[in-house]
Amino acid sequence: MQQQFLIYNTLSHQKELFTPITPGRVGMYVCGPTVYGDAHLGHARPAITFDVLYRYLQHLGYKVRYVRNITDVGHLEHDADEGEDKIAKKARLEQLEPMEVAQYYTNRYHAAMDRLNVLRPSIEPHASGHIIEQIELVQKILDAGLAYVSNGSVYFDIRKYQEETHRYGQLSGRVIDEMLATTRELDGQEEKRFAGDFALWKKASPEHIMRWPSPWSDGFPGWHAECTAMGAKYLGSPFDIHGGGMDLVFPHHESEIAQCVASTGHAPCKYWMHNNMITINGQKMGKSLGNFITLGEFFDGSHKDKDGKEMLAQPYGPMTIRFFILQAHYRSTVDFSNEALQAAEKGYNRLMQAFKTLGSLQPSKESSVDVKGYRQLCYDAMNDDMNTPIVISHLFDAARVINTVNDHKATLTQEDIDELKSVFQIFVFDVMGLRDEASSDNTALIDGLMQMILDVRATAKANKDWATSDKIRDSLSALGIAVKDGKDGATWELK
Repeated sequence: MQQQFLIYNTLSHQKELFTPITPGRVGMYVCGPTVYGDAHLGHARPAITFDVLYRYLQHLGYKVRYVRNITDVGHLEHDADEGEDKIAKKARLEQLEPMEVAQYYTNRYHAAMDRLNVLRPSIEPHASGHIIEQIELVQKILDAGLAYVSNGSVYFDIRKYQEETHRYGQLSGRVIDEMLATTRELDGQEEKRFAGDFALWKKASPEHIMRWPSPWSDGFPGWHAECTAMGAKYLGSPFDIHGGGMDLVFPHHESEIAQCVASTGHAPCKYWMHNNMITINGQKMGKSLGNFITLGEFFDGSHKDKDGKEMLAQPYGPMTIRFFILQAHYRSTVDFSNEALQAAEKGYNRLMQAFKTLGSLQPSKESSVDVKGYRQLCYDAMNDDMNTPIVISHLFDAARVINTVNDHKATLTQEDIDELKSVFQIFVFDVMGLRDEASSDNTALIDGLMQMILDVRATAKANKDWATSDKIRDSLSALGIAVKDGKDGATWELK
């Protein structure tokens, strides 16, 4: 059945029916990490949010090209084009090449996302690999008369853009007249005609390591340019969905719109989607605020605050973190607490146990409960702007039915058991991307047990106890496990 998928468009401030520009195909761009430190819980939220969107669009039958960038140049310490490049600063402090820093933290980001079962995007372009495209973008904006060169740097002329288009602030709700009236000139920004103008290209200071030649100076692109250039390169212009965290609405995404309108005459995309923040005590979690807990620390339970106090009551598995994030709607804030994570752990385990129990239910000739509505209820929740907490509530209700049948207080036919298995497979595993960590953990347990059995068999063979050796081999074979003897010892595999 064709699903009517509604998504909330930040630009229009309302839910809209999703209709891709090209029928059957979706182009989606999501702002990825600036790789100068380990990924934290705040990074997990957009990754998981747009992973679920990616999974669901594919489940609905769309062919999706998902582009998520790596920012490895141009993101300065302050969004007002001040301070040092974040990657270059880390490289200077650690006496490394900037690309060494970027590669190291990119690898660690991937490892963390893999543990969270976040699918890799179709394309993962790096800002530093698309300098030519960004220079071309800057030149188009200059040719349109909406940027200016100042001392080797190039700045976007917001006031002139506003005079011609009246569109600056349309995404964020910022009023340009108020910005003009209240924005003071900032120290070190004398190059700008207006303090709100943002950098398209920055002239590199003599000590700046990361620099490229351009028509204006040896320098590097502004932070906002990369997404406009790479989005257009890989998805065309306009494309369907641009996503990211709500903290990127201004100035990053607002500036992206301005760059695209200035260079092409139209907006970069049809739908803007933004996830809300993870908070600690009501304050946004982030590297710049120093209040973040890395994903690795969550996984091993090792984080301490600035006063040396343990922040984590226990380690939390990747699927607990994923379930914790999906328990809240992606547009609502989520406040970190050990109590909330422990509740998420119990909820996640409840779903996993219900699915296991499904496999052992004995079917009856008739069902005493109706389970055929769960599939559409879950679709209805997903189609209402990806309302994963409502999906989870329906799955919990289904888990209650499963447990009731298991307690012999209700009955289900084989057809209805299979229907519930299908619902869990689609919405728990395929769409929400959860997986059974206990089953994954059992792999190591099984490997250990098998090695112990093979060691016992090797001892029997060494003692010429052929009867015991053959009995072990034949018993394993009856269980579907093939034992192969080699010069380096025995190995096993499932038949």
